[in-house]
Amino acid sequence: MVDLSGLRKRFSIATLIIGLFVAGPSIRLDAAQTADAPSQTIAQKIAASKDLLDINTATAEQLKALPGMGDAYIARIIAGRPYTAKNQLVTRGVIPQAAYEKVKDQIIAHRPKS
Repeated sequence: MVDLSGLRKRFSIATLIIGLFVAGPSIRLDAAQTADAPSQTIAQKIAASKDLLDINTATAEQLKALPGMGDAYIARIIAGRPYTAKNQLVTRGVIPQAAYEKVKDQIIAHRPKS
């Protein structure tokens, strides 16, 4: 009589390994497709930035319309101009991180023209 239990175990392991090789690339491709999703073109970014409030040129009234912006923050933003990047509001200590998180998707810092 032939012992088939060892053969069955090897067959099961081989099937599992083959299944991983077959399924593995498709899983990686899905992740790669997500990572390689088309990003915005420069023209699209420029068009989108026109909808954002420029912290270098915004008036006090425009800044006041942003969530969480009071008179003290507005005065500090205006006094700290010009900004080359919007995150400088936090790195320069103009406003705290929590206040920045509320407005970061609504603002931009266009570089001042020389």
